[in-house]
Amino acid sequence: MHARMALALLLVGNARAATLTVVADRDGTLIESSDGSLASGAGPYVFAGRNNMADNGVRRGLLRFNLAGALPRSGPHVIETVALVVTNLTESNTEPREYRLHRILADWGEGASSSAGGGGAPSEPGDATWIHTFHSRSYWSHNGGQFDGEPSARLVVAGAGTYRFASPQLERDVALWAARPELNFGWILIGDETVRQTVRAFGSRENPDPAARPVLEITFHGPAAR
Repeated sequence: MHARMALALLLVGNARAATLTVVADRDGTLIESSDGSLASGAGPYVFAGRNNMADNGVRRGLLRFNLAGALPRSGPHVIETVALVVTNLTESNTEPREYRLHRILADWGEGASSSAGGGGAPSEPGDATWIHTFHSRSYWSHNGGQFDGEPSARLVVAGAGTYRFASPQLERDVALWAARPELNFGWILIGDETVRQTVRAFGSRENPDPAARPVLEITFHGPAAR
């Protein structure tokens, strides 16, 4: 079993119900810029929304979870529920705003760049940036990330606290990745980009508080993962 994975088994009739809690194995923030010179791959926060800058103020979060060994690739199993749990650590910008998760369609990297603020840091080799999947050797097909145009989940985020994205489409995404792990590039988190001062800072996998890190909760029936 993956070192970052907790597995709880419950008996339900003759079937075993398994609840997995998977911590993100890769995350980062896309910092809007024309040249991809800024990133935050290893920072303590994932930012999404628009800040107060007149130009290049959009921030988008990237989140991926390693499902290898978590769900069986063969044999009968049914995914019952999927929830992506994130923690908003922003005390300001508390007006309720919709946030969306979209399935990412291309592989991307988490480099060593680190910024505790939404301004970003100089891009490091392998970072995902506004224009790069891996800085500075490969590119998104569209600036700002390459993702499915239909959201996998929507949720209104207001003040600081824990938020749970859940939907049937998230369940379908996880089922797809369990069957086709080579397609697992995670989700992009997009906030309200139409007005300024909507950006939120969510705890990243590098956040010093383990309780603030993004996790994926999966409940399914079927053979237990090994």
